[in-house]
Amino acid sequence: MAAAPVWSVDPRTGKPREQVAVEATAAEVDAAVRAAHAARGAIADRAVRAALLRTVADLLDDTGERIIEAADAETALGPVRLTGELARTTAQLRAFAEVVDEGAYLDIRIDHADSAQTPPWPDLRRWKVPLGVVAVYSASNFPLAFSVPGGDTASALAAGCPVVVKAHPDHPATSELCAAVVHRAAERLGLDQNILVLVHGFEAGVELVKHPLVTAAGFTGSVRGGRALFDAAAARPTPIPFHGELGSLNPVVVTEAAAAERAEQIGAGLATSMTMGVGQFCTKPGFVLAPVGAAGDRLLKSLTEAVSDTASGVLLDHRMRDSFVAGVRERAELPDVEAPVTPGAGGEHTVSAGFLTVPARVLATEGPHDLLLDECFGPVTVVARYEDPAEITAVLARLPGNLTATLQLSAEESAGTEGSGAEMLAELTPLAGRVLVNGWPTGVAVAPAQHHGGPYPATTSTSTSVGATAIERWLRPVSYQSTPEALLPAELRDSNPGAVPRRVDGRQENGRPES
Repeated sequence: MAAAPVWSVDPRTGKPREQVAVEATAAEVDAAVRAAHAARGAIADRAVRAALLRTVADLLDDTGERIIEAADAETALGPVRLTGELARTTAQLRAFAEVVDEGAYLDIRIDHADSAQTPPWPDLRRWKVPLGVVAVYSASNFPLAFSVPGGDTASALAAGCPVVVKAHPDHPATSELCAAVVHRAAERLGLDQNILVLVHGFEAGVELVKHPLVTAAGFTGSVRGGRALFDAAAARPTPIPFHGELGSLNPVVVTEAAAAERAEQIGAGLATSMTMGVGQFCTKPGFVLAPVGAAGDRLLKSLTEAVSDTASGVLLDHRMRDSFVAGVRERAELPDVEAPVTPGAGGEHTVSAGFLTVPARVLATEGPHDLLLDECFGPVTVVARYEDPAEITAVLARLPGNLTATLQLSAEESAGTEGSGAEMLAELTPLAGRVLVNGWPTGVAVAPAQHHGGPYPATTSTSTSVGATAIERWLRPVSYQSTPEALLPAELRDSNPGAVPRRVDGRQENGRPES
Protein backbone atom coordinates (compact mmCIF):
# COMPACT_ATOMS: atom_id res chain seq x y z
CA MET A 1 0.00 0.00 0.00
CA ALA A 2 1.33 3.43 -0.98
CA ALA A 3 2.08 5.83 1.84
CA ALA A 4 -0.64 8.45 2.33
CA PRO A 5 0.30 12.02 1.40
CA VAL A 6 0.50 14.71 4.08
CA TRP A 7 -1.16 17.96 3.06
CA SER A 8 -0.91 21.45 4.46
CA VAL A 9 -4.49 22.71 4.96
CA ASP A 10 -5.76 26.28 5.29
CA PRO A 11 -8.10 26.38 8.35
CA ARG A 12 -9.68 29.58 7.02
CA THR A 13 -11.10 27.70 4.04
CA GLY A 14 -10.65 24.01 4.84
CA LYS A 15 -8.86 23.55 1.52
CA PRO A 16 -5.51 21.76 1.02
CA ARG A 17 -2.61 24.04 0.15
CA GLU A 18 0.23 21.72 -0.79
CA GLN A 19 1.53 18.22 -0.25
CA VAL A 20 4.29 18.46 2.33
CA ALA A 21 5.38 14.86 2.98
CA VAL A 22 4.08 11.30 3.18
CA GLU A 23 3.08 9.36 6.27
CA ALA A 24 5.90 7.23 7.63
CA THR A 25 5.57 3.46 7.45
CA ALA A 26 6.46 1.18 10.35
CA ALA A 27 9.79 0.47 8.64
CA GLU A 28 10.50 4.18 8.28
CA VAL A 29 9.70 4.82 11.94
CA ASP A 30 12.08 2.02 12.87
CA ALA A 31 14.80 3.56 10.69
CA ALA A 32 14.17 7.01 12.20
CA VAL A 33 14.49 5.76 15.78
CA ARG A 34 17.60 3.73 15.01
CA ALA A 35 19.22 6.73 13.31
CA ALA A 36 18.47 8.91 16.33
CA HIS A 37 19.80 6.22 18.67
CA ALA A 38 23.05 6.07 16.68
CA ALA A 39 23.41 9.86 16.98
CA ARG A 40 23.55 9.87 20.80
CA GLY A 41 27.30 10.37 20.90
CA ALA A 42 27.04 13.59 18.90
CA ILE A 43 25.46 15.38 21.86
CA ALA A 44 27.20 13.57 24.71
CA ASP A 45 29.30 16.64 25.55
CA ARG A 46 27.57 19.40 27.53
CA ALA A 47 29.39 22.22 25.76
CA VAL A 48 28.30 20.84 22.39
CA ARG A 49 24.68 20.64 23.53
CA ALA A 50 24.68 24.22 24.76
CA ALA A 51 26.16 25.40 21.48
CA LEU A 52 23.56 23.42 19.53
CA LEU A 53 20.65 24.93 21.45
CA ARG A 54 21.94 28.48 20.93
CA THR A 55 22.60 27.85 17.24
CA VAL A 56 19.09 26.50 16.71
CA ALA A 57 17.70 29.61 18.42
CA ASP A 58 19.80 31.91 16.24
CA LEU A 59 18.74 30.18 13.03
CA LEU A 60 15.08 30.24 14.05
CA ASP A 61 15.41 33.99 14.52
CA ASP A 62 17.08 34.29 11.12
CA THR A 63 14.28 32.27 9.48
CA GLY A 64 11.55 33.87 11.55
CA GLU A 65 9.63 35.67 8.82
CA ARG A 66 9.31 32.52 6.73
CA ILE A 67 8.40 30.36 9.73
CA ILE A 68 5.68 32.76 10.89
CA GLU A 69 4.22 32.95 7.38
CA ALA A 70 4.07 29.15 7.12
CA ALA A 71 2.60 28.75 10.61
CA ASP A 72 -0.07 31.38 10.04
CA ALA A 73 -1.12 29.76 6.77
CA GLU A 74 -1.62 26.44 8.56
CA THR A 75 -3.09 27.58 11.90
CA ALA A 76 -4.69 31.02 11.38
CA LEU A 77 -3.18 32.07 14.72
CA GLY A 78 -2.01 35.36 13.23
CA PRO A 79 1.42 36.99 12.86
CA VAL A 80 1.27 38.82 16.21
CA ARG A 81 0.56 35.67 18.23
CA LEU A 82 3.09 33.63 16.22
CA THR A 83 5.80 36.28 16.53
CA GLY A 84 5.44 36.06 20.29
CA GLU A 85 5.45 32.29 20.16
CA LEU A 86 8.65 32.23 18.11
CA ALA A 87 10.28 34.54 20.67
CA ARG A 88 9.16 32.20 23.42
CA THR A 89 10.57 29.22 21.51
CA THR A 90 14.01 30.73 21.03
CA ALA A 91 14.03 31.95 24.64
CA GLN A 92 13.37 28.37 25.79
CA LEU A 93 16.27 27.07 23.73
CA ARG A 94 18.66 29.67 25.12
CA ALA A 95 17.40 29.11 28.66
CA PHE A 96 18.14 25.39 28.41
CA ALA A 97 21.60 26.21 27.06
CA GLU A 98 22.17 28.13 30.31
CA VAL A 99 20.88 25.16 32.30
CA VAL A 100 23.34 22.87 30.53
CA ASP A 101 26.24 25.26 31.04
CA GLU A 102 25.58 25.59 34.75
CA GLY A 103 25.22 21.84 35.30
CA ALA A 104 23.11 21.97 38.48
CA TYR A 105 20.51 19.77 36.76
CA LEU A 106 22.97 16.88 37.08
CA ASP A 107 22.23 16.91 40.83
CA ILE A 108 25.74 15.70 41.67
CA ARG A 109 26.27 14.28 45.15
CA ILE A 110 29.62 12.95 46.32
CA ASP A 111 30.12 11.08 49.58
CA HIS A 112 33.71 10.08 50.23
CA ALA A 113 34.47 6.79 51.94
CA ASP A 114 33.84 7.03 55.67
CA SER A 115 34.63 4.09 57.93
CA ALA A 116 33.13 5.88 60.94
CA GLN A 117 29.61 5.50 59.57
CA THR A 118 27.43 2.56 60.62
CA PRO A 119 27.65 0.59 58.43
CA PRO A 120 30.80 2.06 56.83
CA TRP A 121 30.29 4.14 53.68
CA PRO A 122 32.13 3.34 50.47
CA ASP A 123 33.01 6.14 48.09
CA LEU A 124 29.75 7.05 46.26
CA ARG A 125 29.24 9.55 43.45
CA ARG A 126 25.79 10.17 42.02
CA TRP A 127 24.62 12.15 39.02
CA LYS A 128 22.03 11.98 36.25
CA VAL A 129 22.47 10.56 32.77
CA PRO A 130 20.30 10.87 29.64
CA LEU A 131 17.67 8.19 29.07
CA GLY A 132 18.15 7.81 25.31
CA VAL A 133 15.88 8.50 22.34
CA VAL A 134 12.84 10.62 23.27
CA ALA A 135 9.59 10.64 21.28
CA VAL A 136 7.92 14.05 21.08
CA TYR A 137 4.31 14.48 19.95
CA SER A 138 3.66 18.00 18.67
CA ALA A 139 0.76 20.12 19.94
CA SER A 140 -1.91 21.49 17.64
CA ASN A 141 -2.24 24.88 19.32
CA PHE A 142 1.47 25.72 19.59
CA PRO A 143 3.11 25.04 16.20
CA LEU A 144 6.45 26.32 17.53
CA ALA A 145 6.70 26.39 21.34
CA PHE A 146 5.23 22.91 21.89
CA SER A 147 6.14 21.31 18.58
CA VAL A 148 9.29 20.49 16.60
CA PRO A 149 11.64 23.08 18.17
CA GLY A 150 9.57 23.48 21.34
CA GLY A 151 10.08 22.84 25.03
CA ASP A 152 10.00 19.04 24.93
CA THR A 153 12.60 18.94 22.16
CA ALA A 154 14.75 21.65 23.75
CA SER A 155 14.77 19.99 27.17
CA ALA A 156 15.43 16.54 25.70
CA LEU A 157 18.38 17.76 23.63
CA ALA A 158 19.64 19.65 26.69
CA ALA A 159 19.58 16.39 28.63
CA GLY A 160 21.60 14.68 25.89
CA CYS A 161 18.70 12.76 24.34
CA PRO A 162 18.16 12.59 20.57
CA VAL A 163 14.57 13.25 19.54
CA VAL A 164 12.10 11.75 17.08
CA VAL A 165 9.22 14.18 16.60
CA LYS A 166 5.79 13.13 15.38
CA ALA A 167 4.55 16.18 13.50
CA HIS A 168 1.04 17.42 14.14
CA PRO A 169 -1.20 17.11 11.07
CA ASP A 170 -2.41 20.70 11.48
CA HIS A 171 0.99 22.22 10.66
CA PRO A 172 3.15 19.76 8.68
CA ALA A 173 4.84 22.41 6.52
CA THR A 174 5.83 24.43 9.59
CA SER A 175 7.15 21.23 11.16
CA GLU A 176 9.30 20.45 8.12
CA LEU A 177 10.65 23.98 8.05
CA CYS A 178 11.57 23.92 11.75
CA ALA A 179 13.16 20.48 11.48
CA ALA A 180 15.31 21.79 8.63
CA VAL A 181 16.48 24.61 10.89
CA VAL A 182 17.59 22.12 13.55
CA HIS A 183 19.40 20.10 10.89
CA ARG A 184 21.20 23.22 9.63
CA ALA A 185 22.29 23.99 13.18
CA ALA A 186 23.67 20.46 13.55
CA GLU A 187 25.46 20.73 10.22
CA ARG A 188 26.99 24.07 11.18
CA LEU A 189 28.47 22.42 14.29
CA GLY A 190 29.56 19.27 12.47
CA LEU A 191 27.01 17.07 14.25
CA ASP A 192 24.92 14.15 13.07
CA GLN A 193 21.62 15.62 11.84
CA ASN A 194 19.77 12.61 13.20
CA ILE A 195 19.85 14.15 16.67
CA LEU A 196 16.34 15.14 15.52
CA VAL A 197 14.23 13.13 13.10
CA LEU A 198 10.74 14.12 11.96
CA VAL A 199 7.97 11.66 11.05
CA HIS A 200 4.35 12.17 9.98
CA GLY A 201 1.16 10.16 10.34
CA PHE A 202 -1.16 8.69 12.97
CA GLU A 203 0.22 5.16 12.68
CA ALA A 204 3.74 6.55 12.88
CA GLY A 205 2.84 7.99 16.28
CA VAL A 206 1.59 4.62 17.48
CA GLU A 207 4.67 2.80 16.20
CA LEU A 208 6.94 5.39 17.76
CA VAL A 209 5.75 4.90 21.35
CA LYS A 210 6.11 1.13 20.95
CA HIS A 211 9.66 1.16 19.58
CA PRO A 212 12.10 -0.64 21.92
CA LEU A 213 14.78 2.04 21.51
CA VAL A 214 12.45 4.87 22.54
CA THR A 215 13.06 5.52 26.24
CA ALA A 216 10.48 8.22 27.06
CA ALA A 217 7.80 10.34 25.42
CA GLY A 218 6.40 13.86 25.68
CA PHE A 219 2.87 14.61 24.48
CA THR A 220 0.54 17.61 24.37
CA GLY A 221 -2.97 16.99 23.08
CA SER A 222 -6.35 15.46 23.82
CA VAL A 223 -7.31 13.18 26.69
CA ARG A 224 -8.39 10.46 24.27
CA GLY A 225 -5.22 10.48 22.16
CA GLY A 226 -2.87 10.98 25.07
CA ARG A 227 -4.43 8.24 27.15
CA ALA A 228 -4.16 5.76 24.26
CA LEU A 229 -0.44 6.50 23.91
CA PHE A 230 0.05 6.46 27.69
CA ASP A 231 -1.53 3.01 27.86
CA ALA A 232 0.66 1.81 24.97
CA ALA A 233 3.77 3.12 26.75
CA ALA A 234 2.79 1.27 29.92
CA ALA A 235 1.93 -1.95 28.06
CA ARG A 236 5.34 -2.34 26.41
CA PRO A 237 7.54 -5.26 27.49
CA THR A 238 9.72 -2.51 28.96
CA PRO A 239 7.38 0.32 30.02
CA ILE A 240 8.64 3.87 29.54
CA PRO A 241 7.80 7.23 31.12
CA PHE A 242 5.05 9.04 29.21
CA HIS A 243 4.85 12.73 30.07
CA GLY A 244 1.50 13.71 28.63
CA GLU A 245 -0.46 16.93 28.90
CA LEU A 246 -4.04 15.87 28.14
CA GLY A 247 -6.74 18.29 29.26
CA SER A 248 -7.59 20.91 31.85
CA LEU A 249 -10.66 22.81 33.02
CA ASN A 250 -8.62 25.44 34.92
CA PRO A 251 -11.23 26.41 37.53
CA VAL A 252 -11.65 29.92 38.88
CA VAL A 253 -13.22 30.71 42.26
CA VAL A 254 -14.55 34.24 42.77
CA THR A 255 -15.36 35.02 46.39
CA GLU A 256 -18.40 37.13 47.20
CA ALA A 257 -16.15 39.84 48.64
CA ALA A 258 -14.04 39.94 45.47
CA ALA A 259 -17.13 40.23 43.29
CA ALA A 260 -18.49 43.04 45.48
CA GLU A 261 -15.16 44.87 45.28
CA ARG A 262 -14.37 44.59 41.54
CA ALA A 263 -17.04 42.66 39.64
CA GLU A 264 -16.54 44.63 36.43
CA GLN A 265 -12.77 44.07 36.34
CA ILE A 266 -13.16 40.36 37.03
CA GLY A 267 -15.78 39.97 34.30
CA ALA A 268 -13.64 41.78 31.75
CA GLY A 269 -10.50 39.86 32.75
CA LEU A 270 -12.32 36.55 32.47
CA ALA A 271 -13.59 37.46 29.00
CA THR A 272 -10.09 38.32 27.79
CA SER A 273 -8.59 35.14 29.22
CA MET A 274 -11.26 32.72 27.95
CA THR A 275 -11.32 34.15 24.41
CA MET A 276 -7.56 34.63 24.00
CA GLY A 277 -6.36 32.74 20.94
CA VAL A 278 -10.01 31.82 20.21
CA GLY A 279 -10.05 29.84 23.46
CA GLN A 280 -7.37 27.45 22.24
CA PHE A 281 -4.93 27.76 25.14
CA CYS A 282 -4.47 24.77 27.43
CA THR A 283 -4.75 27.19 30.36
CA LYS A 284 -8.08 28.75 29.29
CA PRO A 285 -10.34 29.24 32.34
CA GLY A 286 -13.16 26.85 31.41
CA PHE A 287 -15.08 26.78 34.69
CA VAL A 288 -15.90 29.58 37.13
CA LEU A 289 -17.58 29.56 40.53
CA ALA A 290 -19.22 32.95 41.09
CA PRO A 291 -21.74 34.11 43.70
CA VAL A 292 -25.45 34.71 43.17
CA GLY A 293 -26.76 38.15 44.07
CA ALA A 294 -26.10 41.69 42.97
CA ALA A 295 -22.29 41.45 42.87
CA GLY A 296 -22.40 38.25 40.83
CA ASP A 297 -24.94 39.84 38.48
CA ARG A 298 -22.58 42.75 37.89
CA LEU A 299 -19.79 40.31 37.09
CA LEU A 300 -21.97 38.50 34.54
CA LYS A 301 -23.07 41.80 32.98
CA SER A 302 -19.43 42.79 32.50
CA LEU A 303 -18.61 39.35 31.10
CA THR A 304 -21.59 39.52 28.74
CA GLU A 305 -20.58 42.90 27.37
CA ALA A 306 -16.95 41.91 26.86
CA VAL A 307 -17.67 38.54 25.24
CA SER A 308 -20.35 40.06 23.00
CA ASP A 309 -17.73 42.46 21.64
CA THR A 310 -15.37 39.60 20.74
CA ALA A 311 -15.13 38.90 17.02
CA SER A 312 -15.65 35.42 15.61
CA GLY A 313 -12.45 33.46 15.04
CA VAL A 314 -10.99 30.50 13.20
CA LEU A 315 -10.11 27.34 15.10
CA LEU A 316 -7.04 25.30 14.21
CA ASP A 317 -8.95 22.90 11.99
CA HIS A 318 -12.50 22.01 10.98
CA ARG A 319 -12.54 18.88 13.12
CA MET A 320 -11.98 21.04 16.20
CA ARG A 321 -14.62 23.47 14.98
CA ASP A 322 -17.18 20.68 14.60
CA SER A 323 -16.32 19.34 18.07
CA PHE A 324 -16.69 22.79 19.60
CA VAL A 325 -20.05 23.47 17.98
CA ALA A 326 -21.40 20.04 18.99
CA GLY A 327 -19.93 20.32 22.49
CA VAL A 328 -21.45 23.68 23.35
CA ARG A 329 -24.82 22.64 21.90
CA GLU A 330 -24.90 19.50 24.04
CA ARG A 331 -24.01 21.50 27.17
CA ALA A 332 -26.53 24.26 26.45
CA GLU A 333 -29.35 21.70 26.15
CA LEU A 334 -28.90 20.48 29.73
CA PRO A 335 -31.62 21.42 32.25
CA ASP A 336 -31.00 24.63 34.23
CA VAL A 337 -28.28 25.74 31.81
CA GLU A 338 -28.59 29.19 30.27
CA ALA A 339 -26.50 30.95 27.62
CA PRO A 340 -26.32 34.73 28.22
CA VAL A 341 -24.03 34.82 25.16
CA THR A 342 -24.53 31.79 22.94
CA PRO A 343 -21.29 30.13 21.83
CA GLY A 344 -21.16 28.13 18.61
CA ALA A 345 -20.77 28.49 14.86
CA GLY A 346 -19.92 31.90 13.49
CA GLY A 347 -19.50 31.92 9.73
CA GLU A 348 -18.85 28.91 7.56
CA HIS A 349 -15.33 28.49 8.95
CA THR A 350 -15.46 30.44 12.23
CA VAL A 351 -16.85 30.17 15.76
CA SER A 352 -18.37 32.69 18.13
CA ALA A 353 -17.37 33.04 21.77
CA GLY A 354 -19.90 32.70 24.55
CA PHE A 355 -20.55 31.37 28.03
CA LEU A 356 -23.04 29.24 29.91
CA THR A 357 -24.42 29.56 33.41
CA VAL A 358 -25.73 26.90 35.78
CA PRO A 359 -26.62 26.71 39.50
CA ALA A 360 -23.62 25.33 41.37
CA ARG A 361 -25.86 23.02 43.42
CA VAL A 362 -26.60 20.80 40.40
CA LEU A 363 -22.87 20.06 40.08
CA ALA A 364 -22.40 19.04 43.70
CA THR A 365 -23.53 15.47 42.99
CA GLU A 366 -23.05 13.09 40.08
CA GLY A 367 -25.45 13.51 37.17
CA PRO A 368 -25.85 14.61 33.54
CA HIS A 369 -24.39 18.03 34.36
CA ASP A 370 -21.00 16.38 34.83
CA LEU A 371 -20.49 17.18 31.15
CA LEU A 372 -19.93 20.77 32.27
CA LEU A 373 -16.87 19.57 34.20
CA ASP A 374 -15.20 18.32 31.02
CA GLU A 375 -12.97 20.63 29.00
CA CYS A 376 -14.55 22.10 25.86
CA PHE A 377 -11.76 23.27 23.59
CA GLY A 378 -12.58 26.71 22.20
CA PRO A 379 -13.92 30.11 23.32
CA VAL A 380 -16.44 29.07 25.98
CA THR A 381 -16.56 28.95 29.76
CA VAL A 382 -19.12 27.74 32.30
CA VAL A 383 -20.12 29.99 35.20
CA ALA A 384 -21.58 28.02 38.13
CA ARG A 385 -23.33 30.32 40.58
CA TYR A 386 -23.18 29.39 44.24
CA GLU A 387 -25.52 30.50 47.02
CA ASP A 388 -23.32 29.40 49.88
CA PRO A 389 -19.55 28.85 50.28
CA ALA A 390 -20.32 25.22 51.14
CA GLU A 391 -21.33 24.73 47.50
CA ILE A 392 -17.85 25.81 46.43
CA THR A 393 -16.30 23.06 48.53
CA ALA A 394 -18.78 20.48 47.25
CA VAL A 395 -18.11 21.31 43.60
CA LEU A 396 -14.33 21.57 43.95
CA ALA A 397 -14.33 18.09 45.49
CA ARG A 398 -15.70 16.74 42.21
CA LEU A 399 -13.26 18.42 39.82
CA PRO A 400 -10.56 16.47 37.97
CA GLY A 401 -6.89 17.48 38.03
CA ASN A 402 -5.90 20.72 36.31
CA LEU A 403 -2.94 22.68 35.06
CA THR A 404 -4.12 25.77 36.91
CA ALA A 405 -6.59 26.93 39.55
CA THR A 406 -7.34 30.58 40.19
CA LEU A 407 -8.67 32.40 43.23
CA GLN A 408 -10.13 35.89 42.97
CA LEU A 409 -10.03 37.55 46.41
CA SER A 410 -10.83 40.97 47.83
CA ALA A 411 -8.06 43.20 49.14
CA GLU A 412 -8.86 42.31 52.72
CA GLU A 413 -9.02 38.59 51.97
CA SER A 414 -5.65 38.82 50.22
CA ALA A 415 -4.19 40.53 53.26
CA GLY A 416 -5.55 37.81 55.52
CA THR A 417 -7.63 40.29 57.50
CA GLU A 418 -11.02 39.05 56.33
CA GLY A 419 -12.55 35.74 55.32
CA SER A 420 -10.75 32.50 54.69
CA GLY A 421 -8.51 33.24 51.71
CA ALA A 422 -5.81 30.92 53.03
CA GLU A 423 -8.33 28.13 53.54
CA MET A 424 -9.65 28.53 49.99
CA LEU A 425 -6.09 28.53 48.65
CA ALA A 426 -5.50 25.26 50.50
CA GLU A 427 -8.64 23.81 48.88
CA LEU A 428 -7.41 24.68 45.40
CA THR A 429 -3.84 23.48 45.83
CA PRO A 430 -4.59 19.74 45.45
CA LEU A 431 -6.37 20.43 42.16
CA ALA A 432 -3.59 21.99 40.10
CA GLY A 433 0.10 22.44 39.41
CA ARG A 434 -0.11 26.24 39.33
CA VAL A 435 -2.36 28.19 41.70
CA LEU A 436 -3.00 31.87 40.98
CA VAL A 437 -4.41 34.64 43.14
CA ASN A 438 -6.06 37.66 41.48
CA GLY A 439 -4.67 36.85 38.05
CA TRP A 440 -5.62 34.85 34.96
CA PRO A 441 -4.05 31.57 33.90
CA THR A 442 -3.50 32.18 30.19
CA GLY A 443 0.15 32.96 29.62
CA VAL A 444 2.79 30.62 31.05
CA ALA A 445 6.05 32.31 31.98
CA VAL A 446 9.15 30.38 30.92
CA ALA A 447 10.83 30.78 34.29
CA PRO A 448 12.90 28.49 36.53
CA ALA A 449 10.14 28.37 39.17
CA GLN A 450 7.39 27.60 36.68
CA HIS A 451 5.37 24.40 36.91
CA HIS A 452 3.21 23.48 33.93
CA GLY A 453 1.57 20.22 34.91
CA GLY A 454 -0.93 18.89 37.38
CA PRO A 455 -2.91 15.89 38.62
CA TYR A 456 -4.45 13.62 36.00
CA PRO A 457 -5.90 14.28 33.43
CA ALA A 458 -3.98 17.55 33.25
CA THR A 459 -0.81 15.48 32.97
CA THR A 460 0.19 11.85 33.31
CA SER A 461 3.19 12.56 35.54
CA THR A 462 4.21 15.01 38.24
CA SER A 463 6.74 16.75 35.99
CA THR A 464 6.57 20.15 34.29
CA SER A 465 6.85 20.74 30.55
CA VAL A 466 7.83 24.42 31.03
CA GLY A 467 10.79 25.84 32.92
CA ALA A 468 14.26 24.63 33.78
CA THR A 469 13.16 21.50 35.65
CA ALA A 470 11.50 20.12 32.49
CA ILE A 471 14.91 18.63 31.73
CA GLU A 472 14.48 16.17 34.61
CA ARG A 473 11.96 14.14 32.56
CA TRP A 474 14.70 12.81 30.31
CA LEU A 475 17.29 11.84 32.93
CA ARG A 476 17.88 9.02 35.40
CA PRO A 477 20.23 8.88 38.40
CA VAL A 478 23.31 6.64 38.53
CA SER A 479 25.74 6.13 41.43
CA TYR A 480 29.35 5.05 40.97
CA GLN A 481 30.80 3.17 43.94
CA SER A 482 34.52 2.88 44.72
CA THR A 483 35.35 3.91 41.15
CA PRO A 484 38.91 5.05 40.36
CA GLU A 485 39.19 8.78 39.68
CA ALA A 486 40.57 8.24 36.19
CA LEU A 487 37.44 6.29 35.16
CA LEU A 488 34.91 8.78 36.47
CA PRO A 489 33.13 11.39 34.33
CA ALA A 490 34.92 14.72 34.69
CA GLU A 491 32.04 16.27 36.64
CA LEU A 492 32.35 13.59 39.34
CA ARG A 493 36.08 13.85 39.91
CA ASP A 494 37.42 15.55 43.03
CA SER A 495 39.09 18.23 40.92
CA ASN A 496 35.69 19.36 39.47
CA PRO A 497 37.26 20.87 36.34
CA GLY A 498 33.93 22.11 35.01
CA ALA A 499 33.08 23.81 38.31
CA VAL A 500 29.66 22.17 38.37
CA PRO A 501 27.45 22.82 41.42
CA ARG A 502 27.40 19.72 43.61
CA ARG A 503 27.02 18.51 47.18
CA VAL A 504 30.20 16.97 48.60
CA ASP A 505 30.13 15.21 51.97
CA GLY A 506 26.91 17.01 52.78
CA ARG A 507 28.14 20.50 51.89
CA GLN A 508 26.98 22.43 48.85
CA GLU A 509 29.63 23.60 46.37
CA ASN A 510 28.29 26.40 44.21
CA GLY A 511 30.31 25.69 41.09
CA ARG A 512 31.65 28.52 38.97
CA PRO A 513 32.83 31.51 41.01
CA GLU A 514 31.15 34.85 40.39
CA SER A 515 32.95 36.87 37.73
